[in-house]
Amino acid sequence: MKRLALTTLSVLTLGLTLASGANAIKPLSFAELTNTNTAESVLLAQATSAFTTVDQAKATTGTAQIVTENGQNYIVFDEAFDTARGPDVTVVLYTGTEAPANLPENSYEVIGNLQSFEGGQRYLIPAELDINDYGSVAIWCREFNVTFGYATL
Repeated sequence: MKRLALTTLSVLTLGLTLASGANAIKPLSFAELTNTNTAESVLLAQATSAFTTVDQAKATTGTAQIVTENGQNYIVFDEAFDTARGPDVTVVLYTGTEAPANLPENSYEVIGNLQSFEGGQRYLIPAELDINDYGSVAIWCREFNVTFGYATL
């Protein structure tokens, strides 16, 4: 769990602009996040999957895909990603292909806190997880056990 928290924090930190000037770190564009033109990067999903909204007034839009880069798996959301706002919103891998409004215990694995309610982003999938055990990625509010949307893997 510590490793997951540190990884999430590292990914969040990399995406922020720290300062102006020569030492500034710019946020990565979606093209940079999903660059699969190198021998080290492999797109696992042949097609991206569009998000489906689950019982929310605000639609969850955009697409998700799984990418392997340098032997590590990532969930990648495109620039069109947008979802409802809420507290304690997380990205989870769900065992089924269609995530219900309320996730049953032991049916999901938390990947990390949602980095942003909109725009391109990516999440490291811990190496110990077998992505074949999961059918979808979901945007989920932990505090109220409410799924905002999901994309089938």
